[in-house]
Amino acid sequence: MSKFEIKDTFLLDGEPFKIISGAIHYFRVVPEYWQDRLEKLKNMGCNTVETYIPWNITEPKKGEFCFDGMCDFEKFLDIAHKLGLYAIVRPSPYICAEWELGGLPSWLFAIPGFEPRCKNEIYYQNVRDYYKVILPRLAKHQIDNGGNIILMQIENEYGYYGSDMSYLQFLADLMRESGITVPFVTSDGPWGKMFMKGQLDGVLPTGNFGSHALLLFANMKRMMKKTGNRGPLMCMEFWIGWFDAWGSKEHKKSKLKRNIKDLNYMLKKGNVNFYMFHGGTNFGFMNGSNYFTKLTPDTTSYDYDAPLSEDGRITEKYNVFKDIIRKYRDFEEIPLSTKIEYKAYGVVKAKERVKLFDILDTLAEAKTSEGEKLLGMEATGQDYGYILYKTTVEKNSETLRIEDGNDRIIEYKNKVPMATLFDSETSKNVALPLVSGDELSLLVENLGRVNFADKIPFQKKGICGRVLADEKPLAKWTYYNLNLDKNQISKIDWSKAKEKDLSSGEITTPSFTRFTLNVEKPCDTFLDFSGWGKGCIFLNGFNLGRYWEIGPQKRLYVPAPLLKTGANEIIVFETEGKVGETIEFFDEHKLE
Repeated sequence: MSKFEIKDTFLLDGEPFKIISGAIHYFRVVPEYWQDRLEKLKNMGCNTVETYIPWNITEPKKGEFCFDGMCDFEKFLDIAHKLGLYAIVRPSPYICAEWELGGLPSWLFAIPGFEPRCKNEIYYQNVRDYYKVILPRLAKHQIDNGGNIILMQIENEYGYYGSDMSYLQFLADLMRESGITVPFVTSDGPWGKMFMKGQLDGVLPTGNFGSHALLLFANMKRMMKKTGNRGPLMCMEFWIGWFDAWGSKEHKKSKLKRNIKDLNYMLKKGNVNFYMFHGGTNFGFMNGSNYFTKLTPDTTSYDYDAPLSEDGRITEKYNVFKDIIRKYRDFEEIPLSTKIEYKAYGVVKAKERVKLFDILDTLAEAKTSEGEKLLGMEATGQDYGYILYKTTVEKNSETLRIEDGNDRIIEYKNKVPMATLFDSETSKNVALPLVSGDELSLLVENLGRVNFADKIPFQKKGICGRVLADEKPLAKWTYYNLNLDKNQISKIDWSKAKEKDLSSGEITTPSFTRFTLNVEKPCDTFLDFSGWGKGCIFLNGFNLGRYWEIGPQKRLYVPAPLLKTGANEIIVFETEGKVGETIEFFDEHKLE
């Protein structure tokens, strides 16, 4: 068995070892492509792969665990091990990662008295239950157990969030009790208080930054000395790109000349983990959001301007980094074992379209609430997607106001859209004349829970307060949980589709449109959603992710393993009523 230690430098079996790592999130890549992405990591010269483990997909419901498909982190580690790659694992509870709620499962927020990322016994007990299951699985992959894990991280960028050292110590103790023997690290921004607050005695602090390596390594060294921490310098997240939010002016890219200068310095003076080496895709509703002055939901693409593009293509940045790494480490390239082809499948015409309001009662169970205060997603057992509230108005009114509504709400009177409210707008008084007998419907979308900073504890979605007409509360609500999982999508009643609704243009209400893509040979492709407004797209029941005409993303990546030979069903759920008669598949991405 091998041994990995932290002294003044990293030591592998007593010999100095320079970590040159790259981040690949197995949960953002279809499993059929893990081998390809890891081979390309090795061929760029990296000796290590780094990944998070998101709690929310690993334990999607309390006590129900998933270790199959895109959740099979053990298979991912095994492939890396066979390729001769070491691994750094950053397990939950919190990961950030621009992932929904930073990886925390939303069901935690339905538990009374719960508080995240602090000394809270309810939180502690759920972490214990979770770690009891996942840590033994990780323990057997440690280097001193014959595996390839050399480091594990405690929490993630905690210095940005809190300063409760008892919480960090709780996690460290729990990990040790569960069989974790490899050295621990923390990671924080190396700018002062954040770095100091995130450190824990006996644990190597590492830094997360994207430029000015000389200055920030010096900062880290000074602050480590001040707290008595010793050991090698490491940039745990070398941000060589950035993520996009819906509505961004353009796809974000790094300055390669700056990257080159910083990488050379880091390899001379310390160790590095590229964040990201390969970004991948926020399939489904798993994108996170940020909230500083306003809510900014992340795009489906997590391309990150990484050395490998979202679809795994080698970029100029990849080749430049490979040449730099070769100056510091000898390595041999291996042949790539996965054949990936691209195809523009062209234009596909819509077959049928059905309006959401026509199939509500077959799509989801109608649940009723007599009280004035509505129930949010978490209180009704829903995690992601949309929730629709409906009531019949009993008195005439002129204005409508919603208390505690998150994130985006479309208000309908008798199934006709009257207003769309987003973020802070949701609490505004809206001029919306209603008369007795009118049907009021509110479609609420969870755009992705905030994954960073102090708004994390306040991420309940749907409507958690009252709805006031002329400042008087409405009651007797019916609500529908529209999580739009594979099972619910299969319940769409296409017999309610109407031929006249197939023409492009405005049909005003939310709808599902079905297409059939016939494929002779599955290849990677990109689904262009030009002409559509906003929503999400499903391929053979798999949620490819959100689309939104505001960009900068203009196409959704479709990996070949999600397609099958023959007929493939594509369903577009459009919420704005802006529909097209066709969709089109291209062989190139479009991130503007």
